[in-house]
Amino acid sequence: MAEAAEVRAALLRLRHAHPGLRERRDVVDVLGSLLDALAAPESTSRDALAGALAGETGFELRTVQAGLELALEEWTGDALRALLRDELGRTPTRRAAGFPTTAVLLAGAIPMPSLLSLLLPLAVGSPVLARPGRHDRVTAPFLAGELARLDPALAPCLEITGFPTHDEDALAAFLEADCVVVTGSDETVGRIEARIPPSRRLVRYGHRVSVAVIPIAAGDPRWPAVADGLALDVALWDQLGCLSPVAVYVVGRGGLVPEEIEQEMVRAFEAVEPRLPRGKLGAEAATAEAHERAEAELRAASDPALRLHCGAAWTLVCERDLRFRNAPLHRFVRVHAVADAAELQTALAPLSRHLAGVAFEPGESSPEPWLSALQRVGPSRICRPGRLQAPPLAWSHDGQGPLRPLVRFTDMEGDWKGGVGAVEPRGNRGR
Repeated sequence: MAEAAEVRAALLRLRHAHPGLRERRDVVDVLGSLLDALAAPESTSRDALAGALAGETGFELRTVQAGLELALEEWTGDALRALLRDELGRTPTRRAAGFPTTAVLLAGAIPMPSLLSLLLPLAVGSPVLARPGRHDRVTAPFLAGELARLDPALAPCLEITGFPTHDEDALAAFLEADCVVVTGSDETVGRIEARIPPSRRLVRYGHRVSVAVIPIAAGDPRWPAVADGLALDVALWDQLGCLSPVAVYVVGRGGLVPEEIEQEMVRAFEAVEPRLPRGKLGAEAATAEAHERAEAELRAASDPALRLHCGAAWTLVCERDLRFRNAPLHRFVRVHAVADAAELQTALAPLSRHLAGVAFEPGESSPEPWLSALQRVGPSRICRPGRLQAPPLAWSHDGQGPLRPLVRFTDMEGDWKGGVGAVEPRGNRGR
């Protein structure tokens, strides 16, 4: 474990590395090559990451492999170059530059947010000091190793550190970086925010949840495919990511989930488990799942409209109560019936500050009332069922572009030419 002096020494090394990184014009190509290697069919790099994650995190290997393949298939070098061009493209009057150092406080067990949090500062010319979270100590060292293999000169621009959460001196040293990116619970984000002066850049990614909204009628021929997509969204990463749906809202009368929809959901959840097995369940998670199942059984005894379906590794609770209830995760989903878009908006209103993604399949009538209701509660992403776990590289996470918070902009009110260091949104490729 690193002490405060070691953390400061790492930041100092990164500051010394910054001028060289800033002047390079091929960094995006190097990072793009890394992404292309991960996205390629039969990728040995991706397989190595999957194996390491399965061994460290408790996820089942097949589930990790499927999650990585789906998530990374469109995270390519071309996608990275397009993101830089579209979000930070140079203009005659505005330039963008990364910070001399960026400290990234990682959290969670899902590797894609960690990959993104580490790659993007490098792409804008900012060396990175990363502290892995306790649930994933694999992704950051893996990325550092891949960079060292692809471009040894770039390797010193990414350093990995570790210190106990209670080591306040080491944390203070870590937060001396020019830009700090923090992911985690709202409590963690608040704790870091209280220690960052207003003059320093802080990029926050706090607690988020996702849901599914499926306003298509029971018996619609699309339901089998929709249910399969929802089961996939839940099964990948065992529902532990911010894009994993914890509730599904369908159309029903009197608050009742139509039986045909219920049966399709049960079928889909039963079918996905042998293909994508659930990982290890810790004692705390097992206790939470057992408690929520027992609570649902107790309520079902007095409410015949509430129906509970349980497999060895999944739970569906179909109920008329629209109040948002505790979500123990690990493939535990509540299914609610709403009469119309207005009722949906009321049901989702308590989630408005935390809603990340919505899996949406429109009905036969115009989807506009439903989309308007969703827009009012503010998710940052709406996609088809089965695609929640595959956000594009350019996804406006938390409603903001992924690159703009990581840079400083300079507006130039004159006709000067050159002489200003800036992010180059296009690598050497194609020149």
